Amino acid sequence: MTTAVISHKRPEGTPYQLDPDKTLKASQGLLQHVQAETKRLQEESSKRNLLAAKTSDSEDEADSNGDKPIWLTLTTKQHIVDQKRLKPSKISVPHSLNKSSDLRICLIVADPQRAVKNVVADPAFPEHLKSRINRIIGFTKLKARYKTFESRRQLLSEHDIFLADERIVTRLPGVLGKVFYKATTKRPIPTVVAHTEKDKKDQRPKSAKKEGAAPPSSPTVLGKEIEKALDAVPVHLRPGVLVAVRVGLASFKPEQLSENISAVVQKLIEKHVVKGWRNVRGIHIKGQSSVAVPIWSADELWTESEDITTLEDAQEEDDGEQGQKRKRNPSTTKGPQAGARKKTKVENGSDKKSAADRELAQVRKSKLAAQKAQIFGEEI
Repeated sequence: MTTAVISHKRPEGTPYQLDPDKTLKASQGLLQHVQAETKRLQEESSKRNLLAAKTSDSEDEADSNGDKPIWLTLTTKQHIVDQKRLKPSKISVPHSLNKSSDLRICLIVADPQRAVKNVVADPAFPEHLKSRINRIIGFTKLKARYKTFESRRQLLSEHDIFLADERIVTRLPGVLGKVFYKATTKRPIPTVVAHTEKDKKDQRPKSAKKEGAAPPSSPTVLGKEIEKALDAVPVHLRPGVLVAVRVGLASFKPEQLSENISAVVQKLIEKHVVKGWRNVRGIHIKGQSSVAVPIWSADELWTESEDITTLEDAQEEDDGEQGQKRKRNPSTTKGPQAGARKKTKVENGSDKKSAADRELAQVRKSKLAAQKAQIFGEEI
């Protein structure tokens, strides 16, 4: 019997990367659809729906200027469970999603908050950022003042962007709750507030080497870090195989969206996906209520050659398991021919099952080939 291999392994030198032309075509088609759908809904509804007022739930539908977000979704073959890779981060993009000059920024910092307030109030701190930062909250006061659902909801509605000290960003979900993290467009963006100089020898006393004890950066450096956070997109992950990142707005041009997608995909896979491109199953882009448009799909459903199973191996394993079951559960001896008849019936059923499995595998293989041909065809 010949060995029927399900699929072959890709050559080691095969590049894994996005096709710029397909990404641009997908961006152009999605933006046209989102803009046309938005225009149609505006024409149909002449009155404002009071139920669609700006609340914590509707924050997920548009940014602070009412512009619809464009999302990138990445699915992996293996679950992402490493705590280091699950830590919230940010990715710099060529075209910022926070373009408004009157954004209301809230800065959440580690204790003591007075040190950060003094740095922001310093004359050397950029004036265009100082006018937009209207609140600086320490972690201790955040827990004490915003315990109720109503207070957190009010805090959410009073600001457009939340920047969080990277030293405490992993502790915020338990303090802010689902009010903040359900509104995915307002989740805190990690920001470097204090440089601890880990690569250099720390000359501070041991009493000062604890969370929040490191002094904040200088006004100029802190201003650059805040600008960097505003020009980046936040990445928040949960254990699983799906990652969603906001990469653009409906008002973007196709070229702008395509450039943001390329930047996000490269850094996202490099920083958060174990085994890199070989663990990526598919990449799609979508609007808030549109279908997902594929821009990349893997040829294999596994990451290593050891994961490949042949039909012959699977059949031998099934036959071995059935043989063990027959030994453990012998046929009854009711009548001289009962055992022989039952054994023949089991063998015939096994043959029918193997034939059905082979036929089902062939059908699935044909469907998968058709889907790949449609995805990687000239038109999306």
